[in-house]
Order: sequence, then C-alpha cells, then structure tokens
Amino acid sequence: MFKISRYRIAAMLCGLLLTTACSAAGPDASAAAPFTDGDQYVTLPAPYQRVSASGKVEVVEVFSYGCIHCAEFSTYVDKLRKSLPAGVEFKFVPAPFNDAWVPFARGYYAAKKLGIVERTHDAFFDAKFKQQYPINSMDEIADFYARNGANRAEFLKIANSPEVDAQIKKDFALIQTWGVDSTPTIVVDGKYRSANIKSFAELVDLTKWLVQQELNAKH
Repeated sequence: MFKISRYRIAAMLCGLLLTTACSAAGPDASAAAPFTDGDQYVTLPAPYQRVSASGKVEVVEVFSYGCIHCAEFSTYVDKLRKSLPAGVEFKFVPAPFNDAWVPFARGYYAAKKLGIVERTHDAFFDAKFKQQYPINSMDEIADFYARNGANRAEFLKIANSPEVDAQIKKDFALIQTWGVDSTPTIVVDGKYRSANIKSFAELVDLTKWLVQQELNAKH
C-alpha cells in the first residue's frame, strides 16, 4: 500500500526553530461522489484561509525540497498544473516543519524573488534525489542556485532577509490552520485538505474533483 510519511508538528520554538520531523480530471459529477469527506479529504472549518485573494479557485501544494515523496510527486504536479481549467491557479507553499527544512523554504522564496523558481523547481528535486548532490545547508542550496544562473550573493541576501523570515512564519501559521502534518498535501481554496490517500494518481484525481466542486459552486 502506498504511504506518505507523516511527521507531527510539536511546537514552534523561538524565531524559526520548528519541530523535528520529515513528513507527507475530475470524475463525472453526475455519478456518486468518488471521495469521502473525513477519509480521502477533510473539509476545513470556516473562515477559510487562502494564500491569495485573487478570487480564482486556488490549489496549493504544501511541499518541501527535503521531502523525497514531493520529488516523486513533482512529475504528477507538472501534469496537474497543465490540466487545470481556466479560473484555477496553482501555488506552492514550502513547509518549514523543522529547522532542517527552513533552508529549503528560504531557497524557494529567494528563487521566486529572482524569477527562476519555475525553471529550477524540478531541477532541485532531480539534483538532490536523482543525482544525489549534497543539498541541505544554506550554502549548498546557494551553490545549486548559482549553478542555475543566480547571483550567489544576491540569492543569500534575499534568502536570509527579514521579508523571507516573515513569510516563513506566515506559512507555518497557515499550515497549522489547515492541519497539515505531512508532505505532499493538497489544499483547495483553503477549504479542503487531502487526507488518507493511497497513491499519487489518487491525489491528482481528488484534486481535480475538489476543484470541480468549487467551480460548480461559483456558477
């Protein structure tokens, strides 16, 4: 049986010191619901907390570059993003579950600020897990992005900036509100969170189905 590793969030320590752990096309709408609230997904309590206020249906993957399951899921994510209908936007939220994962979140936001995250996202997973580069510390992460066109000094300045500090704290609070304790986790419109999923294909199907529910509700 497919299993996503789960890691419990214990408590947020001083600053950015977080807990220890390493976690985890819609079916015909006229048919009986293929997924069950409380099993494959959970409806979150209102008021619903979203990443953006765009008004579009929002799909968020809570992930980490330190998570091998996220690396395995990345090819599914690429196809999912391309298949989403108009009026739907896809976003990433890096999970700072522990102090070992905080540098990965810093790297993501620095790459996003520099405008290179789209072309480096999958490349990071490939370098770390397929090519087995040692990419864990902030310096090693900076080396990776420098190899991929970033100015190393500028990258580190952004990654260690107060702005990124604040964003990571904000992400952690949002993830707690959503009840996310593993990666990868999908959250749709801040309203639905994936739960007991047996495969990546099922997670994709669930996401598409939840998106369709939200699109239907908006019309």
